[in-house]
Formats: sequence, structure tokens, C-alpha cells
Amino acid sequence: YPEWAYTYAMDVIRGRWPEAETAITKDPEWAYAYARDVIGGRWPEGEQAIVKYPRLAYYYARNIIGGRWPEGEQAIAKDPYWAYYYAYHVIGGRWPEGEPAIAQEGKIAQNYIRHILCGE
Repeated sequence: YPEWAYTYAMDVIRGRWPEAETAITKDPEWAYAYARDVIGGRWPEGEQAIVKYPRLAYYYARNIIGGRWPEGEQAIAKDPYWAYYYAYHVIGGRWPEGEPAIAQEGKIAQNYIRHILCGE
């Protein structure tokens, strides 16, 4: 169970647990948490699980990488909310790849126009 492996690494070992990392990579939520809390940085082995989920890919880019994560952009660009947050918080400007999804959600599109395109 990925959650148990993560918890054991955090609470008992208080560091990486290489023998359980394959199990942790099976769940994107725990792979992200393991990279964030246990490794404290990029974890290439867990990225395959994280890359498919817009929310987790956004958080991984923002909180783990500290900038753009091209591998996760395809998933992020499909979700209006996470595409907007990625443009605003990670890129800090216009992100044409995410605009088709952003345009599908009225309030998010308004925020994108106001904050990104008009710079308010």
C-alpha cells in the first residue's frame, strides 16, 4: 500500500525507503507527497505517476520543481483551473497551450484575461 509505505518512510525511517519506492510510484497522490515530504525535491521515479494528473502536475511544478515542468504541461493544459493557476503562478504570464481549456470556464477565463492578459 503506497500510503503505508509513505507513512513508514516519514514517521519511522524519517527518510527515503528505497525498498518501498516502487510501491509508492503506483499512486500519484503518494508519489507527489513522497517527493515533497520525504525527498524534498524532484523524484524522477515518481514522475510517471504524477504527470497524468493536472492538479498534481501543477503542484509538482510549483512546489517541487519551482518552475515550468514541460512533462506535465500536456495534462495541465487540459484542465481550465490548473491551466490558469499554472499560467499565473508558475509561468507568470500568458500560456497559449492552456488557453483552449481556460476559455471553457467563464470565471476562470475572466480571471485569465484580467490577471494574465491585462496584467491587473
